[in-house]
Amino acid sequence: MILSNTEIVRCLGEGLFSINSLAHQDPTRSPFNTSAVDLRLGNEILVPEEESPVQLDLRKSGIAKFWAKHSKAHEITEQQPYSLGKGKLVLAKTLESVSFPILEEKICYGARVEGRSSLARCGILIHFTAPTIHAGFEGTITLEIMNFGVNDFLLIPEMSICQLIIEEVKGSPVDAPNQFKGQASPAGVV
Repeated sequence: MILSNTEIVRCLGEGLFSINSLAHQDPTRSPFNTSAVDLRLGNEILVPEEESPVQLDLRKSGIAKFWAKHSKAHEITEQQPYSLGKGKLVLAKTLESVSFPILEEKICYGARVEGRSSLARCGILIHFTAPTIHAGFEGTITLEIMNFGVNDFLLIPEMSICQLIIEEVKGSPVDAPNQFKGQASPAGVV
């Protein structure tokens, strides 16, 4: 079941999950839509090296190690945005951090991160096939941003970059830690 804007605000107020800086807000105003919350782009992106003479083989090392070794972190500002060229991929993170705790004997929540239609119409893909934010996740959300459009696209910090659709998790989940819990890396993005 997808939560409405009023349910999202109620759950935030009750501490059932959190999105930093969004507790006790008016559900009829930005960043809320009727059934989603807009999230903003953080101020750091990770850009893969163009001439990296490697083939991806995840059997040898994890993807976080690959990105840390074969990419460069860029800080972006409003005065110095990043121009995402046609056919290029970067990793970024949301400005907001989220927490979807596993609560004993209470309803738990998870979410999906989705693109925004205004960006999709420019050819900007915000995530590939990994939209799920599982119950138990805490941290910023990593975005795989790709430009499939015909024009370069400016990535500006604090721009509305994606939307979070929050859902009730049926049943009581059991914590199942994995390598991506918290999305931490040396560069802070992957």
